[in-house]
Parts: sequence; C-alpha cells; structure tokens
Amino acid sequence: MSEDRHRRPFHRPTLRPTELLEGFAGGIDPLEAAETAHRTAELVVGRGREEGRADPELTRRLIRLVEELGLSTVAEMWADRPARTLPGALWRLYLLHEWVRRQPVDVGRQFSAGAAHAEVYRAIAGLVEPPQPEDLRRLTEEILSGVFTGDLAIALERASAFCQVMAVGLVDPAAPEVAHRQVRRAARLRDTADDLTACARLWRLGELH
Repeated sequence: MSEDRHRRPFHRPTLRPTELLEGFAGGIDPLEAAETAHRTAELVVGRGREEGRADPELTRRLIRLVEELGLSTVAEMWADRPARTLPGALWRLYLLHEWVRRQPVDVGRQFSAGAAHAEVYRAIAGLVEPPQPEDLRRLTEEILSGVFTGDLAIALERASAFCQVMAVGLVDPAAPEVAHRQVRRAARLRDTADDLTACARLWRLGELH
C-alpha cells in the first residue's frame, strides 16, 4: 500500500507561499491564518513529493526555503501551529536545520556530549561520531530531503532522534553541574522529539494535516 494513498492530488502549483499571506496586515483573522498555514504546508510538501524525485533543483530549493524566504517569513507561516500538525512539524524541521547551519560547532559539541549516552538515538539519527560541521549540515539536509523524496515518517523519526541526543548532551551526566537554563532547553528538545515521533505516526495513518 502506498504511503501517499490518503493524500489529496496536487496540480503543480507555483511555489510562492508568501502570496497566501498577503492582505493580512493590520489584523490577522486567526482562523484564516490557521487555514493559510495548513494550505502552504500542503503546498510545499505536496509539490515536493510530486515533483522532487524528478527535479533535484526543486528539492534543493525546498531544503533552502529558509534561506530563500527568511526565517521570519517561515515562522509567520508555520510557527504558531500545533506541534503535531504538518505545518508544526515542518517548522521544527526547518528550525533544526537553521540551528545547525548557524551554530555547527556548538551543535556538534552538544551532540558529541549526548551521543555516548544515547547510542540508539544516535544510530537512528544516522550521524558519524565525532560529527564535523559538514556532517551536521548534511544530516539535516538529508532529513529535509526525505520529507520530499523519501519516507516522510522516517525523516521525522530521524529528526526526533537527533533532538533526543541533543537533549542528553545538554544535561551531560559527565558534567559536574548543569545550569537550570540547560535543563529547560533539554526538556523542550525532548518535547520536540516526542512531537516529531507523534507526527511520524500520524503521517503513516494518513492523519497528519
């Protein structure tokens, strides 16, 4: 059975999601904003999965969506949606990629600190140890590429595992003490990991919208 059985057909829409946001200045209707978030998420994923395998350049553009549109625009589209929805999941995947892109050394250090204590998650994430900045960037690009040209559920599970390792790294058992701020960040990363795993399950059921 095809994993896309429950998906609606897409008709080669033009990839200009920001146009759907026009006209909201001066007072956004919450219901309309939510509908727009889900429409743009379906537009991006739908076109990527319909055409990405045959059009590597389209996939590269979708992976670099934040670079093309800006983080604030992507946040405006999707950041306010619940975590266990398609736009909520996309926002978290792009945010992870942007984190790695902007702070590869810090992320690599944190990942290494957690990898020894979260070997199963490290294996699921699929990252060599110790990771180099290029390895981290390649991992998050592979995860985003999987959204469009592979098994989206597996992409979500890899991102979830990555978050789990990073959460462990923030509260490294080998460290003499852990700041309260780091504990809070680790808790948020674990919540994100749980949400991404839940999204993978919903996608397999045809219920991630």
